[in-house]
Amino acid sequence: MINVHEASQFLETIIREAGALSLEYRKELKTIRVEQKATDRDIVTEADQAVESFLRKEIGEKYPDHAVLGEEEGETGSSPCRWIIDPIDGTIAFLHGQYQYSVSIALEVEGRTELAAVFAPALNDLFTARRGKGAFLNGTPLHVSDTEKIGDAVFASGFPCIRAGMKETNLPLFSEMMMHIRDFRRGGSAALELCFVASGQQDGYWEKHIEIYDVAAGILMVEEAGGQVSDYRGGREGLPTEVLATNGRIHRQSLDVIRPFTSSR
Repeated sequence: MINVHEASQFLETIIREAGALSLEYRKELKTIRVEQKATDRDIVTEADQAVESFLRKEIGEKYPDHAVLGEEEGETGSSPCRWIIDPIDGTIAFLHGQYQYSVSIALEVEGRTELAAVFAPALNDLFTARRGKGAFLNGTPLHVSDTEKIGDAVFASGFPCIRAGMKETNLPLFSEMMMHIRDFRRGGSAALELCFVASGQQDGYWEKHIEIYDVAAGILMVEEAGGQVSDYRGGREGLPTEVLATNGRIHRQSLDVIRPFTSSR
């Protein structure tokens, strides 16, 4: 159906080129066009649109029969092979000239993620993963942390831009989690937060009300680095809407904190 090795080389090439394109737009942040999406906190810039258009063009030329799902243009095509794109994950960070934004791409084959890449252009860090072959940062193998207790853990999370007006927010769980962990980080890019779990820079990450393009690549990264990913109940049914990713050693402890905040389905 597809040569995965060849696809991985193609993926690394186009994600670096997409990152370079984002850096060109980053030079012109004061004049960049910004549009409002679903809410006044949910925005898209011309950089998001340009990067996604570039990736769609490259994928379409290389694999014209493949489907593509992107944050800005939705899903096109129907195929057992689907590329999942978040052109700029962390748009607010990008727009404010911060470093922690990323381009995130995953390749699904028959519903299972086989390849993943997350590139942080401003840091020149490329995270890659291939199912059964491990996860890497700039070619160096990754492994999750060896933290054994949630009280020693550094976690990350996020507060989705669509949260305004929601009955269920992340704030109550955040307040409770802070009572159990050592420290907290928030960079604004779900894809990068998951990569930081995969690389052992953080021990865990949780978030709700997110989309598959936010986390598809990062989930494979964590799992290939030896970590564990589940929904808030410890299964897979709630993915990707709700994600808990840890080094595995503190997963059960994390679920014990999260479960009381899980609404019934």
